[in-house]
Amino acid sequence: MTMPFYSSVDQLLRDRSELARKGISRGRSVVVLTYSGGVLFVAENRGRALRKVSEIYDRIGFAAVGRYNEFETLRNAGIRMADVRGYSYDRRDVTGRMLANFYAQVLGSAFVDQPKPYEVELCLAAVGGDSDSDELYRVTYDGSITDEPQFVVMGGTTEPISAKLKETYRAGLDLPAAVAVAVEGLQSGMPNGTPAADRLLGVSALEVAVLDRSRPRRTFRRIEGAALRELLPEENRSVDAPASSGVAGGDDVPAGGGAGDGDQPRS
Repeated sequence: MTMPFYSSVDQLLRDRSELARKGISRGRSVVVLTYSGGVLFVAENRGRALRKVSEIYDRIGFAAVGRYNEFETLRNAGIRMADVRGYSYDRRDVTGRMLANFYAQVLGSAFVDQPKPYEVELCLAAVGGDSDSDELYRVTYDGSITDEPQFVVMGGTTEPISAKLKETYRAGLDLPAAVAVAVEGLQSGMPNGTPAADRLLGVSALEVAVLDRSRPRRTFRRIEGAALRELLPEENRSVDAPASSGVAGGDDVPAGGGAGDGDQPRS
């Protein structure tokens, strides 16, 4: 009779944590931060065929890093839950905290009960009537949930990006200043061996969206093309700019795209 395989609970959870952390760290980073007009999402996403940032409900946005198929499944589950909750009760009952708790329960249960944990990290953001009521929740692979007051950094090399944002971020930033802070933070997280030409992030390397509190109901909108180029720091505007229109010109929004809603990367 063969002896059954045995591993202590502590060792099993450590192995699952290591697996999840490695998977998340291979993705490119995402920064979510509050600014005077709402909540800003900035992700390094060079392909952009797959989205890291999306709308969940009227005033709630979602950002993720890790395995695309896993966080896309979670995103769709959150949308369905929000729709059912809003239809069954009231749209005001769908809150960022409620959805963050939902994701924490799903990830926590999978981490303990399933052979392989989710290799994802999520941020749920909700925009309020004023800056003091904006909400940012980070949900990690093991179901841990934290309420972040100013910004969230996920994926890739988070330490240098977080350190940079602690130096440069301040409350009440306008949108161009907030974009500059986020982009500078993402660039600080690049490996030391990155070629100089790749250290500046241009329009084609960024996925940017906001929850705009000035919009009456659906606050999520994407910022792409010429609109995004105008918001970038001066040195970033010339990166991949259309040759025919100089540094700041050109609208490279895909057909049917623009500052609108969309679906969403391992990224």
